[in-house]
Amino acid sequence: MKASSTVRFVIDTAPGADLHPGLDLANSRLAAPGGVVTDLLDTPAAATWWLVERGLAPADTHLHEICAGRLRALREQIRALLRARVRQSPPPAEALAEINAALTRVPTAAELRWDPARGLHRSTPHPTDQVVDRALGVLAADAADLLTGPDAGRLAACGSPPCQRYLLRSGRRQWCSVRCGDRARAARAYDRRTR
Repeated sequence: MKASSTVRFVIDTAPGADLHPGLDLANSRLAAPGGVVTDLLDTPAAATWWLVERGLAPADTHLHEICAGRLRALREQIRALLRARVRQSPPPAEALAEINAALTRVPTAAELRWDPARGLHRSTPHPTDQVVDRALGVLAADAADLLTGPDAGRLAACGSPPCQRYLLRSGRRQWCSVRCGDRARAARAYDRRTR
């Protein structure tokens, strides 16, 4: 299945996700009331679509499950770092290690290899691996820039349970979307009426 033929629904991005693809990746798994979870990277076709739509992979890319799994794994590590930043706690060592691995895995040249039949030779990774390594590197670099740059102080978790998205706060806004804001205000109003 081509990525462009995959049917997807439109979800509002959280404030700042349009500026930071790492934040957009962190928010690619959505939790809604009633325990409904939507994972925008749940299949290789969905993960391909997500990368292509953001200009992180060519339109003719076809990811396999192992590559989609790597993307989902990076998402969880970025979420762990965002969570630590919002809570003002030390970042998990595993998350730092995975982000750094993604940053340094991007191929810059063909590797030198040895094979008894061929001898010393230069070899490049499989093209799909190169696409995924590059995309993961871009996403990891953006997450690192977000966590250490001028926007880091604006990073916040959505204030409307059960939402698990992150956003860049501007003004007094505490929610990732109008829907979450409406849900939080309705819950507060209900709480006041029932007291």
